[in-house]
Order: sequence, then C-alpha cells, then structure tokens
Amino acid sequence: MTPKKNLIWPDYENCLANLPNSILKYFGLPTVGKTLPLADSYLQKDYKNVVLLLLDGMGKHILENCLEEKGLFRKNLAGTYQSVFLSTTVAATTSAMSGLQPCEHSWLGWECYYPQVNENVTVFFNTIQGTEEPVADYNVPWTVTPYENVMNKINKAGGQAYTCAPFVDPFPQSFEGICAQIKALCKQPERKYIYAYWNQPDGLLHRNGCTSAVVKEELKLLEEAVEHLLEGLEDTIVFVTADHGHIDTDYVVWQDYPKLADCLVRLPSLEPRVLNFFVKEGKHEFFEKEFNKEFGDKFLLMPMEEAIEKKLFGTGTPHEHFRAMLGDYLAIAISDLSIYYNEERWVSMHGSVTEEEMLIPLIVLNESKQKEDPS
Repeated sequence: MTPKKNLIWPDYENCLANLPNSILKYFGLPTVGKTLPLADSYLQKDYKNVVLLLLDGMGKHILENCLEEKGLFRKNLAGTYQSVFLSTTVAATTSAMSGLQPCEHSWLGWECYYPQVNENVTVFFNTIQGTEEPVADYNVPWTVTPYENVMNKINKAGGQAYTCAPFVDPFPQSFEGICAQIKALCKQPERKYIYAYWNQPDGLLHRNGCTSAVVKEELKLLEEAVEHLLEGLEDTIVFVTADHGHIDTDYVVWQDYPKLADCLVRLPSLEPRVLNFFVKEGKHEFFEKEFNKEFGDKFLLMPMEEAIEKKLFGTGTPHEHFRAMLGDYLAIAISDLSIYYNEERWVSMHGSVTEEEMLIPLIVLNESKQKEDPS
C-alpha cells in the first residue's frame, strides 16, 4: 500500500460547481456562484444547443490510462479542473445540476446523517444505512435539503432545458438511448440546454479497478457512441466531463477496530474514503489518539470545525442543516486505503482529495460546427 498520495485540496473557483454557473450566465440568468473561465471561453458564440454530458467516474487519470491519445475525447481535451469535496456522485452531480457548492446544498456523500430522523440515510435511495428499509414515508433528503436545478431555472425563465438520464422520463436504460434522446432534442428548433448523465464507467471501475480491460472497453464504446451522436449535429456545443475520478484501494473494516467503534454514537457515514464521526461524550481524546495510532499515516483526522474553517465543503453560505449533519471529526484518506463500515467492498473508490479522485476533464466537442449567420 502506498502510504501517501499527491493531494489536491478543493478549489471552488475551478471546479465542477462553477460549470453550471457558466450555463446560467450563457442563458442570461443570475448565477449562484462563480463561473468556470474555461467554459466561458467556449461560450462566447451563440449556439442553438448547449449539451453537458457527465460520465460518472471518468476522471483525468482514467481518461489518460484507458483511452488512446488520438481518440475523440483526449484530442479534444480543453483542460483539467476539479471535482468538489467530497469527490463523489451525490455531492458532485448535485453541484453539476445546481451550481451550488456542497456546503450550500448539503448533499455530501453516499450516506449522510439527518438529525430530523436521527438516522444515517443512503441519500439517493432514502433508505436506512446498510438496509433497503425506507427511512421515512417521505423523501428525507429532498425534504430537508431541497435545491433548484439549472434546468428548472432556465425553463421558468421561458427558455428550454432538458435532462437526459436513466432516472428521468423517458428513463433511457442504455447509453445509446441517452445519445438518441440528446440527438432528437438537438434537432428541435428552439435554443436549449441539455444536461445528460450516464452511470458508467463508475460502476465498472468500482467492481474491476482503474486499468481493467472491461473498463477500457466500456470507455471505448462510450467514446464511439458520442462520435456517432455528433454526426449531423450543427450549431451545437457538447461539453463532456465527469463528477470525480477513481483510485484502486486496499481496505479495512471499521468493526474490526472495537476500541474505535465503541467511541461512536452511531456508525460513520459519508464515504469509505472520507468518514465523519459522532463521538460519545468524554471519548474525544481517546478517539483521536486511537484513530491516529491505527490510521495516522493513511488518514488525516481533523476536528469538524477545522474542516469547515478550511472551507473544504465550499466557500459559500452553509445550508441551515449542514453543520448538524457532520458530527465531531472528519477522516480524509491520504493513502490508497478505504475504511468500510457496511457490507460493500470495491476494488476502486473515490471521495477523497488525491489527484486521482479530484481531477476531472473538460472535453469540448463540435464547437467549430456552428451554423453560419446568413446576414
């Protein structure tokens, strides 16, 4: 196991949360944060269609290690920027859809503590941590931490905006279906924004690792599908990006450390690469010493107030429920170790601040195929 990796602390002036603000600016709407200068430079022209395609998990290192340099994606790589913190789908795609930083929207990790129900909740499924049992008869994350996405804002202002994703009507269940939906929308006459999401290569990366043949083959197929999508598309700019990268990890299981587990009020939550801890009264000093004895060269343990002061979750105004969801300490992986506290075990993970997890590509396609102004 590599004891320490190259770390990249979040930069909220050059990250995924800035990109949707560039979209809002392009459509003449108020932004909720700073824009992404790289994207702004490509949005100087007036396009009929602006498409943002997010491929889950396709970080900069995955792109470079799995695809040919002369292929569509790498030869059109405009630049590299950052995910948010945590570098995970719940936090990052929420920022990609809203333009808000994690502290502002408070969708922080795969599992979050919600004091309103006094449970760790698997956020996207609204279930009690480690089970398939609904946490309540209402959607807790959407009720406690609602937000408005960019597409709704554009539509409310009289524009046209669409979401193409497996969880949105008409629920395309293949990447070819996503691309067909994008293409059909682009051929409609009105000026529009399209946000598209696909859940690969993330799933295959988790199960098979960062340089596996199956991941390389999947990325090649995704690249070919996007190439077909571009055929015949005019007056359309397509941004391809990711929500985070990946890193192959070793792992330990939290329950195998009973001295530490006994210090907690509840199981850790967030992610196996970044964990938060609610510590029992009177146990804080012991917990710090014991955690650093076991993991001090692999995880950086900091009091939660320090993490907030360092603006790790963002520089904006925190959501009213943000602080209560976090607990007493934050443990951030600085090595290739994950700490699992549920039954899941993956080959590759993400969520922390290593270069492999934080750096994401901005690929710009079709921007030269702009319809000529007849005047």
